[in-house]
Amino acid sequence: MKQIWVICLTAWLILTASCRNGSGRQAAANDPAEPRIVNIINFVRLCEPRIAEFTEEVLYQTVVEQVKIMRAHKLKGTFLLQYDALMDPRYQQLMKSLPRDTFEVGAWWEIPQPLVEHAGMKWRGRFPWDWHANVGFSTGYTPEQREKLVDVYMEAFRKIFGATPKSVGSWFIDAHTMNYLYDKYKITGSCNCKDQYGTDGYTLWGGYWGQAYYPSRLNSYMPAQTEEHQLPVPVFRMLGSDPVRQYDQGVSSNGQGVITLEPVYPYGGGDSAWVHWYFTEFEAGTSLEFNYAQTGQENSFTWGAMAKGFTLQMPLIAKLRDERKVKVETLGESAKWFRERYKTTPATSVTISKDLEGSDRKTAWFNSRFYRVNLLWENGRLRIRDIHLFDEDLLSFYTKGVATSNACEFLTLPFVDGYLWSSKDKIAGMQLKAVVDGKDVFLEGADPGFSEPRSGVLGVSWPLLNVAGTLKIEMDEQSLSMNLEGNKEARWHLELVAGDNAKLPFTMIGSRTIDCEFQGMEYSVVCERGTFHKSGANGAFEILPDEGELKLNLAERN
Repeated sequence: MKQIWVICLTAWLILTASCRNGSGRQAAANDPAEPRIVNIINFVRLCEPRIAEFTEEVLYQTVVEQVKIMRAHKLKGTFLLQYDALMDPRYQQLMKSLPRDTFEVGAWWEIPQPLVEHAGMKWRGRFPWDWHANVGFSTGYTPEQREKLVDVYMEAFRKIFGATPKSVGSWFIDAHTMNYLYDKYKITGSCNCKDQYGTDGYTLWGGYWGQAYYPSRLNSYMPAQTEEHQLPVPVFRMLGSDPVRQYDQGVSSNGQGVITLEPVYPYGGGDSAWVHWYFTEFEAGTSLEFNYAQTGQENSFTWGAMAKGFTLQMPLIAKLRDERKVKVETLGESAKWFRERYKTTPATSVTISKDLEGSDRKTAWFNSRFYRVNLLWENGRLRIRDIHLFDEDLLSFYTKGVATSNACEFLTLPFVDGYLWSSKDKIAGMQLKAVVDGKDVFLEGADPGFSEPRSGVLGVSWPLLNVAGTLKIEMDEQSLSMNLEGNKEARWHLELVAGDNAKLPFTMIGSRTIDCEFQGMEYSVVCERGTFHKSGANGAFEILPDEGELKLNLAERN
């Protein structure tokens, strides 16, 4: 009898584990197949010219405090040094005092005055450090000048630390510089800014959302599709964006706000409720392959501004590490793991099943080397908020060209853009509708469930309320498909909504193919199951399923 009971209990435990695997809310850092990886990256500048009180000593003491609290909690981390800080004896001594098995020292690739002058060029900036894209970043220099800047930095770093850095990060680095850093100096990892539109003049929009990707040799922001044309340096997306709110923060206004894990922000990384919510969903959500978050802060914000958020986050991250719910690594360690595990960019996901208190929104981000998509549920309705396509052959202007203004743009190929195509009167995106009692109404449903039904596939199950059946959605590396299970007769469809003045890329809408053009590149989306139809005066469209099913091929470009 006892043996039978043990067998039954064992079977029940196996079944429970299987069900948890199906729900997708199971993996944590102690699951080597789908780790939750946290990088604490602090990047270091020597000066902050905008505020007189933020002296070099204040900025230095900020780094001292960051080191102190990280060491108190035995947390690994990465410090990326801008050239002016690299050349300062205080930072040299501090960085050399850190244990190498815990702390990594790398390069922060903004271009200050000393680096330019030591490379034999004239400084064009307003201050010794100038954040404008045509002065303070590699985009403001010719390809030949960029190589000289890299050589000067790397030689100085080698003399100070005995070897060149393996990790180089920045808000953005052009592809020519990235190629040179890898080809000559064999860097192994990099990081760039989160997706944002216009913040500080920097636009990175439509890329691989969160996580990490291998970039195209022609375009450092664009994920490559083939091993042949990719740069084998994983680029990790920084700052821990709010998966629900960051995307359309400030939609249809003149600027986009910031809601991230950065400790300095009172609504975000400096708020206890937000931080605990973020890490709960980070640890528990359905994340294909792995989940990634970067925290930390540049010292130019100073310790007074970041102390609350930093001292809030570090013990929480240490606690999650001790509970084996997250892995805390240096950027170099994460890059090494990624390179050993993936030959090309993997399909990944970020999901939110429970929003902050007072909100019922849920969301799912899916990325592959071919496209990204975002689904958003709000008030019981689903909107496809974003679909951007990736093509390694799209040459970035900055790979060869030189920025001439304080702004820059890194973009991918749009198919749905819920931020840029919105207006004050219309929120853009693909809406799900159905004909009920002769009227066109929104599909409404209960809470969606997320799963990984097969390797590399994000599954969504959404029980409907005003129409019989359950909407099943699957996103794999190459396609997005929908199937209304339990109701093949329902007359449902997807409808693209965009503001009247939105600049849509569609050049031809056929029944099976939509042709597009963006930044001189022509591309197409094929409907393998279902049909496209024109709708609206501004060139939008709708998609009708075929016997309750539709499937979009998002990998073929022509």
